[in-house]
Amino acid sequence: MTDSPAQKAKTRPAPFVAEVVRTEKISETMVRLVVGGPGLAGFQPSPHADSYVKLMFLPAGTPRPLGPDGRLDLDAVRAALPPDAQPRQRSYTVRAFADGELTVDVVVHGDEGVAGPWAECATIGDEVLVVGPGGAWSPDPTAASYLFAGDASALPAIAVALERLAPDAVGHAVVEVHGPEDEIPLAAPAGVLVHWVHQGFGVPGLGLIDSVAALPPLPQPVSAFVHGEAGSVRELRRHLRNERGVARDQLSVSGYWRLGADDEGWRATKREWLATIEQSEAAAGLV
Repeated sequence: MTDSPAQKAKTRPAPFVAEVVRTEKISETMVRLVVGGPGLAGFQPSPHADSYVKLMFLPAGTPRPLGPDGRLDLDAVRAALPPDAQPRQRSYTVRAFADGELTVDVVVHGDEGVAGPWAECATIGDEVLVVGPGGAWSPDPTAASYLFAGDASALPAIAVALERLAPDAVGHAVVEVHGPEDEIPLAAPAGVLVHWVHQGFGVPGLGLIDSVAALPPLPQPVSAFVHGEAGSVRELRRHLRNERGVARDQLSVSGYWRLGADDEGWRATKREWLATIEQSEAAAGLV
């Protein structure tokens, strides 16, 4: 039997109502948030390296009705808000979870966006609505080599994946950030070389694409993780599939954001974007 839209809506998990425990600015454009409190009781991250949560932001003054389980009734919240004031969500890698405290790293670009400005001004005790977790990818322990590529939005996930590699792993991690002030220490095995690409005032992703293309051949099979701006991710996926022979089942690839679109606009078109890419690969005989 197929559920009605209303029935499907009711299956959405209620958010955890956590609170800010502490914050730390770990680079010029990244703030580390640690959240916890009794409202986070019961949270368990995905076991995968790309475990993530969504931070939810409500308009100021929005009522917080509780459901039968004592947690925030998100359906009631949505029903009480007009279409142009619905909750907004932003996804973040679970950088760490220990002793009931959840750590996420948030990219901040001044007053742009929703989560960044909030994170930069967050203080101890501020409410945080946490939805999740999700996640489905980890580095393949049987791979001969590894390749990680992404911009600042993918940096936390790349950091987690590097920490999970075996000590004898080999490969490359290529990360594009604005400048040297945005580099952070990464715990990579000695055989995995970390390359920092400085975007400066250039077009996002172009330097990342060029740097990955310039890498030497890697032992096959390659386990690859490519996340960041949609346009550069698409080109990197093409390069890895067509020119480096990376198998589809060894590739985790996603456009975290798209140049010229806000997060809501990008999510509305992301499925179509992915379908177009997969159709192109199928036409080229790639499986």
